Amino acid sequence: MYLKEGCSLLLKVQKPIIPFVLNTNLNVKLLPESPNPSTEIKEFDVVKRLRQEPCVPLALQFFKSIANSNLFKHTPLTFEVMIRKLATDGQIDSVQYLLQQMKLQGFHCSEDLFVSVISVYRQVGLAERAVEMFYRIKEFGCDPSVKIYNHVLDTLLGENRIQMIYTVYRNMKRDGFEPNVFTYNVLLKALCKNNKVDGAQKLLVEMSNKGCSPDAVSYTTVISSMCELGMVKEGKELAGRFEPVVSVYNALINGLCKDNDYKGAFDLMREMLEKEISPNVISYSTLINALCSCGEMELSFSLLAQMLKRGCHPNVHTLSSLVKGCFVSGTTVEALDLWNRMVRGFCLEPNVVAFNTLVQGLCSHGNMEKALSVVSHMEENGCSANIRTYGSLINGFAKRGSLEGAVDTWNKMLTSGCSPNVVVYTSMVQALCRHSKFKEAESLIEIMSKENFAAPSVATFNAFIKGLCDVGRLDWAERVFIQMEEQYKCTPNIVTFNELLDGLSKTNRMEEAYGLTREISRRGLEWSSSTYNTLLHGSCNAGLPWIALQLAGKMVVDGKSLDEITMNMVILAYCKQGKAERAVQMLDQVSCGGGRKWRPDVISYTNVIWGLCRSSSREDAVVLLERMIREGIVPSVATWNVLVRRFILDDNLSE
Repeated sequence: MYLKEGCSLLLKVQKPIIPFVLNTNLNVKLLPESPNPSTEIKEFDVVKRLRQEPCVPLALQFFKSIANSNLFKHTPLTFEVMIRKLATDGQIDSVQYLLQQMKLQGFHCSEDLFVSVISVYRQVGLAERAVEMFYRIKEFGCDPSVKIYNHVLDTLLGENRIQMIYTVYRNMKRDGFEPNVFTYNVLLKALCKNNKVDGAQKLLVEMSNKGCSPDAVSYTTVISSMCELGMVKEGKELAGRFEPVVSVYNALINGLCKDNDYKGAFDLMREMLEKEISPNVISYSTLINALCSCGEMELSFSLLAQMLKRGCHPNVHTLSSLVKGCFVSGTTVEALDLWNRMVRGFCLEPNVVAFNTLVQGLCSHGNMEKALSVVSHMEENGCSANIRTYGSLINGFAKRGSLEGAVDTWNKMLTSGCSPNVVVYTSMVQALCRHSKFKEAESLIEIMSKENFAAPSVATFNAFIKGLCDVGRLDWAERVFIQMEEQYKCTPNIVTFNELLDGLSKTNRMEEAYGLTREISRRGLEWSSSTYNTLLHGSCNAGLPWIALQLAGKMVVDGKSLDEITMNMVILAYCKQGKAERAVQMLDQVSCGGGRKWRPDVISYTNVIWGLCRSSSREDAVVLLERMIREGIVPSVATWNVLVRRFILDDNLSE
């Protein structure tokens, strides 16, 4: 798709209608061949035919037709085979119908068959119906058992029906059934899923007191939950009460990595080896992933080498982590080379997650041609692109400024039957705004509001407001700001205000900008570093350097770190006030090891040189230029322009 001059942007926003084609020419033999039509068919032949028929509707059609042929009367076994087949296919209505037929014919359901029936309820997300069916179990000639109770509890766990879990559990104990380790593990998972870690720990004690020893699943469930909630220390203490297994160590390693305690994670790995518990691919991959995320590639590859030395082969998760790390700290060439070597060297079959990691990395580095090539290769290998794949591509095209690429990807996504989520919608809004297609962006937000699963978020409105402010459409941006609350019930955050502040600052409307800060305070929003820096920049440009310095002081009082942008603004403010010597002192404090994390850059030195030249300290400016070069900072065109203009002006005055 492309846009011609004078043509409007066309975005497909509805899924294409796919025609339903029904093949009515079914040339199949429903009844098994028999030399004598009057001969009764044996149960063995019916069971064999039902089990071998891959098409469930055809199997059901055969089941019904043979019953109507007067050649065979269904048995409990044939009913059970057919019900299991329907259950596997998720056909709940047909399962219920056949159960009723069994009941009418006086057949009893076995325990295993009833477990299969409950499994189908779980498969289709009907936990309440599973409980209703369970309480009718005796109607079908089947008595409740611990096994069936456990499957009902597990079905409820799948939908996080914690109150119903407690009710069924109480009924189980009332009926005189003793819970086993599987029962307790379901209860532990339910508690942990709802962040009730204290209750889970008490349940572990109850298990032991009742003679049901917790197993690896029990401890791993509780310790994993504790680590997820940041209770790594408490998790380690709990693990110390029994002989830990690899899954428990993995949970602790994951928790330590989330706390950025890599030393602690390595210590646990050493402890595993000392106890002769071999770390598995999850142990290594968890730590490798954490190291890659923070750019520690050398350490990651060292751990990979140790992993291989111990005979543990990497998996696709290891691959994804290392590729992601290459993109964080390296180049696309390194990432692609690593991908090819690992896929071929270890015979890995990348899944959609691994492919998406590669696509996202390529898109973040602006290599859209290669990203599209990877997506084509991915689909050729039977791995369908999903919403994350399309989202990465649209975001990549948006950042690159290619509206055509973003629109083409959007349309392909919808044609493939993949519905956009709020993240993809927001990326599309960004792409449209970059090309000043604000009407189209507004229309897209209106469409989002009609989609329950993709309502516009604050990030969507922030993208729209930023696009408008970037081109000076402040009146429209302010209207959108009002609409997002009143019409769309979306509360603005500090980023929203920052975008408006930036627009006001760029157009020198500082009085309105300061007024907006009062609204930020009224709403109880905390100023971010961007809030301060935007106001600092606007104040300096508006000839209000004293206000910029006051803002910097407020920033320190509020506990915000002064970054390089802030420091350069403070230097500029001093220079605009004619206090270039104070700006020089700031540079000197850094050189003398004043404890600041900030290091002056070319902008810092250029601002001070400009201030010195402005106050007719030409010689001091030249000295500062020499110092700048000695420190390895290369002067920019702006630096030389400041000096050249000053020298030309001085020469003209002397003449």
